[in-house]
Amino acid sequence: MTQDIIIVGGGLNGPALALALAKSGFRVTVVDPRPAPDRAGVGFDGRAYSLAIASRRLLSAIGVWDGLEAQPILKIKASDGRAGQGAAPFFLTFDHAEIEEGPMGFMVEDRHLYAAFLARMDGIERVRDTVVAQGEGEVTLASGRVLRAALIVGCDGRASGTAERAGIRRIGWGYGQTALVTAVSHEHPHEGVAHQLFLPSGPLAILPLLGNRSSIVWSETEANARAIAALPDDDFLAALHPRFGDFLGRIELAGARFTYPLSLSLADRFIAPRVALVGDAAHGVHPLAGQGLNLGLRDVAALAEVLVDAHRRGEDIGAMPVLERYQQWRRFDSTAMALGMDGMNRLFSNDNPILRLGRDLGLGAVNALPGLRRGFIRQAAGLSGELPALLRGRLP
Repeated sequence: MTQDIIIVGGGLNGPALALALAKSGFRVTVVDPRPAPDRAGVGFDGRAYSLAIASRRLLSAIGVWDGLEAQPILKIKASDGRAGQGAAPFFLTFDHAEIEEGPMGFMVEDRHLYAAFLARMDGIERVRDTVVAQGEGEVTLASGRVLRAALIVGCDGRASGTAERAGIRRIGWGYGQTALVTAVSHEHPHEGVAHQLFLPSGPLAILPLLGNRSSIVWSETEANARAIAALPDDDFLAALHPRFGDFLGRIELAGARFTYPLSLSLADRFIAPRVALVGDAAHGVHPLAGQGLNLGLRDVAALAEVLVDAHRRGEDIGAMPVLERYQQWRRFDSTAMALGMDGMNRLFSNDNPILRLGRDLGLGAVNALPGLRRGFIRQAAGLSGELPALLRGRLP
């Protein structure tokens, strides 16, 4: 049977889009080679996501949020610093009390979020296989099975095979940095505060999880990261401690340790005949602001709305004029965010004294201007710009 939409990739954006479209009456198939239940069934491993208010609304609209375990982010503190010296005297604080919508965001563990998606996908066809070939409106799987649809959506990450097979090229560059990702338990409560410390070799994010635990995203130069990743746990903590500081008391590792090379990756277009790209398949950004998944969910919301509107008007949902509306909606925003994170990382990941003084004064100036600070909070929460229905908490 020909489906309306084939989604290639079953990470998080793929299931989110599948649920949004299925709830709007589309016939959807998700193709992914990974054993989905294994990812949902693992114990705590430290991997977590920062979800903006708008993303939480989307998850609520597609039935995923209810019952999901999440830690509210009540404050964000950003500051310059050096290992062993603590934060600079000028800093920036965002407080959820400055907006009316509640917490600025939520931290959710990967295992809980993925399990929540799986629990609600019973009515959606899922195919555990690999796409080996792709034509206009069809994919061929490793098993030899051919699937046909009006539209193929690539949710298959930065190395998107969907994009490559559609002739979509990418631009980008490496940062010479690697993210060391883990979780720690700590003696004192975090009070729902997220910390972003800009160090000369890369930013360190300390993000609150449920209980006295925090997720760590520690960006280091590639050489330093290789050396640190090779250390046993006790020595890893000894390297982290002068950067982390003592404000949460004694810390211990509470999750597995992962490393991710950091780069910028942008598709030169988000669409091709009967193809659309979503999430990292379209844009991969630096993790310093935790916007990767949020950007992907904005893509999900915009594409779902464009397709639903086109279907109601009797249009071919895979036609280029329809897909151009999606690209026009999302390409500028996601590219601007990617380049903004790139610029911020370059500005802060150095120890130049002139740049250091300028950025510290800049943080202090923004912190002293409530109107400007509130604008940044709303931007980070996903509340600015033209919001699709899903980001306002309802189906399109």
